[in-house]
Parts: sequence; structure tokens; C-alpha cells
Amino acid sequence: MKKSVLLCAMLLIAAVSMGKSIKTLVVTVTPQMHCSGCENKIKGNLRFEKGIKKITTSIADQTVTVEYDAGKTTPEKIIKAFTKFGYEAKEASKCKTMKSAPCTKCKEK
Repeated sequence: MKKSVLLCAMLLIAAVSMGKSIKTLVVTVTPQMHCSGCENKIKGNLRFEKGIKKITTSIADQTVTVEYDAGKTTPEKIIKAFTKFGYEAKEASKCKTMKSAPCTKCKEK
């Protein structure tokens, strides 16, 4: 009896841990964030969207980084959610978010 309960618990834990696929989306917003009020508005509204795990904003880089459960939402749904509270979001250019190496397309360093 103890072995079967233990086996069921282990299988349940394995199924739950394998089911989550956490991904990251980095977007820029229009109008631009210029203060902590803007950051709080974005974080306060976006956190209610299904599948959102973590929201990080950066006024200096003008980016919003969203960690989400790919099994519950998509980047398209997250981007569309910004319109509900007065922002337009676009996926950030990879060369703007990668600080380690210069971009060959836009010649940024």
C-alpha cells in the first residue's frame, strides 16, 4: 500500500513538473515608459493575464520582460493584452536585448 501511494505521488510530481514550459518575451511599448507610474500600470494590469509568471520592466532600456507559461498563453495574446490598458506592444529586436555581442544587422555595439 505504501509503495503504491509513493509511486502515485512521484508520478504526479513528474507530470506537473513536465507540463510547464516557461518562456520569456521581451517587448517595447508605445507610449514609452517614463516613470514608476508607467511601470506600475503595466505590471498591475498585465499580471491578471492567464499564464503570466513574472513581469520585469526597465525604463532605461524601454523594455518589458514577461515570463509566461507557454501551455497557457502565447506571445500574441500577451502583446494583445497591452491594448486593454492603453499601450501598444511590439516584440523587442533581439539586437536591442542582447548586450553581450554587437549586432551585425544594425551595427550596434
